[in-house]
Amino acid sequence: MSHAYKGFEPKWIKGEFPKNSYRSIFKWGDPLQIKIPKESLYKMLKETFHLDDEFFKEYKENLGFDKVEYDIPIKLKENQIKKFKEIVGEDYVRTDDYARLSVAYGKTMYDILRLRNKIVENIPDAVIYPDTKEQIEKIVEFCSEEKIPVYVYGGGSSVTRGVECTRGGISLDMRLRFNKVISFNEIDQTIVVEAGMSGPILEEVLNDAVKLFGAKRPYTCGHFPQSFEYSSVGGWVVTRGAGQNSTYYGTIDDIVIGQEYATPKGNIKTDTYPRKATGPDIGHIMMGSEGAFGVLTHVTLRVFRHMPETIKRFSFMFKDWDTAQKAAREIMQSEGGYPSVFRLSDPEETRIMLRLYGVDDSPLRHLFKVRNFKEGDMCLFLGFTNGEKGFSKNCAKVVKKVAKAHGGMSLTGIVTKSWEKGRFNDPYMRDTMQDFGIVTDTMECSVNWSNMSNVHREVRAYCKSRPDTICMTHMSHVYPQGANLYFIFIAKMSDPMEYKNYHAGILDAIQKSGASMSHHHGIGKMFGPWLEGYIGRNEFDIFRALKNHFDPENIMNPGGTLGLDIEENEKRFLRGKL
Repeated sequence: MSHAYKGFEPKWIKGEFPKNSYRSIFKWGDPLQIKIPKESLYKMLKETFHLDDEFFKEYKENLGFDKVEYDIPIKLKENQIKKFKEIVGEDYVRTDDYARLSVAYGKTMYDILRLRNKIVENIPDAVIYPDTKEQIEKIVEFCSEEKIPVYVYGGGSSVTRGVECTRGGISLDMRLRFNKVISFNEIDQTIVVEAGMSGPILEEVLNDAVKLFGAKRPYTCGHFPQSFEYSSVGGWVVTRGAGQNSTYYGTIDDIVIGQEYATPKGNIKTDTYPRKATGPDIGHIMMGSEGAFGVLTHVTLRVFRHMPETIKRFSFMFKDWDTAQKAAREIMQSEGGYPSVFRLSDPEETRIMLRLYGVDDSPLRHLFKVRNFKEGDMCLFLGFTNGEKGFSKNCAKVVKKVAKAHGGMSLTGIVTKSWEKGRFNDPYMRDTMQDFGIVTDTMECSVNWSNMSNVHREVRAYCKSRPDTICMTHMSHVYPQGANLYFIFIAKMSDPMEYKNYHAGILDAIQKSGASMSHHHGIGKMFGPWLEGYIGRNEFDIFRALKNHFDPENIMNPGGTLGLDIEENEKRFLRGKL
């Protein structure tokens, strides 16, 4: 909760707004929850963008309170809609304006800017709310016969235009009914759920396993992306997602042990053995396919013992980015165990983190000066350990030893606790600032330790080439061989095309620097034009072959997903090369 402003405070949008409005679609999360910048952060934004209080006395963007209305005809035939109603029930097929738009866009800023400007495009003809795996299988079979495009909407937190229905057709909205637990196996320590299961419900069920399943102890899913509250298990799987605790629990690749898909070629079901040597892994072929091969229905997940009492929190300040990287690498290569959360911020993000999490108002601010830690150079490292009591304690001990050896100043676990309070609600701040024309969005990639500095330097150089633009970067999802670099940019921007061009430039910079195109956000339709250039033509032909096998009529999430069905000249155009 932010402290009251001492000076002028903008009139942030609070309270209720129309449930059938554009804002109800583009707003992040709970309709009644917002997050406002601390006053020190608000002052920094004014300085960065050369603004004053007068600028913030009036909203600069459409607030999105208008009722959703547009004139885009439905192309499905009456007999096709009737068939869908026969499969799922009369009440679970919708063709009204609001339902169609509600599943059309994700949460990248390009989506938000279009919705604020009432740019309605790429919507489905109908939204279907399935209840069972069998219903989905029948829908896919019928759509294959009728050549009707099929899209899937899970939690809606995609930042790659992954859910956008560029060819019309239908969208399967998994949130309403396809979100149940199928089975729980404490002996194997697994749970089977429907793909529409949300993160919070999954975690609540596992935490309550003793009561619900007669288990001996509570469990945890171990997967906590920032979008945790508004993302689905299916979304995690098809995009190869990663949670904030992945350095210990692993990414979704490590947590998923079985999958089932409905494809135009028939149903696919993988086994649930922990390891096998039976040729290429079909599970990994399907994982990350982003709906281009079929619809994910059931997922079997590994689960972990829930032991919050063993958590050991820590935070340190390092004098500069180079030293901080060396310390991070040594922690991961020391073989002393891996922390669960591992977040290292570069100097620019550190400067903003100190304001965001209240460190700038604490006595630590004066201690930094005494210890000669300079703002603009120093880097904040925070995290915590999980696991068995002895393991967790020893891992934290190793972290402390390495940090001290690299001149790190301990800030205790207080800073980490402050970060934890905002770890899932920071996205709420995007809406409050964007009402005044200030956009916030993210890009991320995977790097090795050996090219980390180069990638960090080159991508930041492009981001900062736009005048008066903030570019924060942190290292997360860390491995002995490298890490994820996560870029957050804040800019004064309102035009969707200006945003799209800037975004494309960042993707260009990531590719030219030699990093991966994505560590855990996936590819979708927004990153698709870059994918072949990243993995190579021969390698990309494998993706094409799989697409042709599972979906020869191209009905599964068509229109650029994974760059599969876009021509070369169109790729160049989308990348801004024409």
